[in-house]
Amino acid sequence: MNTYIALFRGINVLGKNLLPMRDLVALCEALGCKNVRTYIQSGNVVFQSRRSDRSSLARKISTGIAERHGFEPRVLLLTTDEMAHAVRSNPFPEAAAEPKSLHLYFLAAAAKHPDLEALERLRKPDERFHFADSVFYLHAPDGIGRSKLAASAERRVGVPMTARNWRTVCSIMELAAGGS
Repeated sequence: MNTYIALFRGINVLGKNLLPMRDLVALCEALGCKNVRTYIQSGNVVFQSRRSDRSSLARKISTGIAERHGFEPRVLLLTTDEMAHAVRSNPFPEAAAEPKSLHLYFLAAAAKHPDLEALERLRKPDERFHFADSVFYLHAPDGIGRSKLAASAERRVGVPMTARNWRTVCSIMELAAGGS
């Protein structure tokens, strides 16, 4: 059985695309997923499945939400090994002391031609960023709400992505490991 981490983009944000976690759990279970657990209301799910085709499973989850709730969110499925690798590869370990300042943007596909010059121009002096595999790391000590780099990252990277702060990533990993 494979353990997956589903990261949903754009659900339960500012009162839009509302999806109760109990409905999301029920949908995943209806698709044959086992041990479905969620972390906070913004769309972080850990579950087990016999399915190995992640793209197909992500589409089925997204389509199921569209059929039941009228919107179709992007769903990115990661293995626990992939997320653990992202955690181990953190290029800014000192930023973990302020977990809301460090964000990991998980890319839906490899970034073939990111506009690194534009990203660098948008970067404030105290901000840092780094690419590693399919993750864009952003350390924004003043928060991403005020960051022009954060606001433009997806467009400049050139692929869809979804971000989680360090605290959330660590909590999801704990949930995947069987913690509460």
